[in-house]
Amino acid sequence: MYSKPQLALKYLSYYFTASNGKGHGIHSPFVFNLVTKVLNDKSQYTEFEKIELLRKQLLSNKTILEIEDFGAGSVKGSTKKRRVQQIASVSLKPKKYAQLLYKLVKYVKPKTILELGTSLGLTSAYLASANKEAQLITIEGAPSIAAIAKENLDHLQLQNVHLITGNFDETLETVLAKKSAIDFVFIDGNHRKEPTLRYFEQLLKKSTEQSLFVFDDIHWSRDMNEAWTTIKNHSSVTLTIDLFFIGLVFFRKEQKVKQHFTIRF
Repeated sequence: MYSKPQLALKYLSYYFTASNGKGHGIHSPFVFNLVTKVLNDKSQYTEFEKIELLRKQLLSNKTILEIEDFGAGSVKGSTKKRRVQQIASVSLKPKKYAQLLYKLVKYVKPKTILELGTSLGLTSAYLASANKEAQLITIEGAPSIAAIAKENLDHLQLQNVHLITGNFDETLETVLAKKSAIDFVFIDGNHRKEPTLRYFEQLLKKSTEQSLFVFDDIHWSRDMNEAWTTIKNHSSVTLTIDLFFIGLVFFRKEQKVKQHFTIRF
């Protein structure tokens, strides 16, 4: 993981070199539409208020959980005691990016959505509420965190969510075996190069020309930078959009020339 000063320097470099985010100078009609209709969409949808109220509740929740950590830097079998509010303060996606996920789902209209890393269920709520006709399958490694997420999703009365508890390495293959295609994926879990690339290769087998893969924290560490570069250069990938904190990956075969965009968001 980069230190805060290192990450700040990387962000400044991104900010001053990225396209301005207004769509000017973007010579891809597909990307121009995505920028103008999604990235620049300032709409406040009715679901946002309820989900953001949930965020406030989680940030003040002092319940203590015993959790097993499967992520980067964890020791196998290690457990920690943490308050829900502590988990919320570091794991919940900022409103700007959580609501972007909602708008992306609304725009691409996926039938099947997969989330690796449920955490407390906030992004799951955004993903599921954006298209209630779609099925969201979300996987969380820590049982105690998954239990809180289930309570939150039930409270929001989201009926299109299937929450699975378990390590991605043990659950992902089984989930994918039951699906003919995965239309939308949000990968926000094990922030290390080797597992990220392994999940990517597994997910590729269920991708289509319309699939969208969203990777979280693509510049979080040197490891994730390298993973992002490998994904961008993969032969199946035709288009990527780097928004610094998240990366969008497309597989549009009609696009004959591979393109990579870095856009200020």
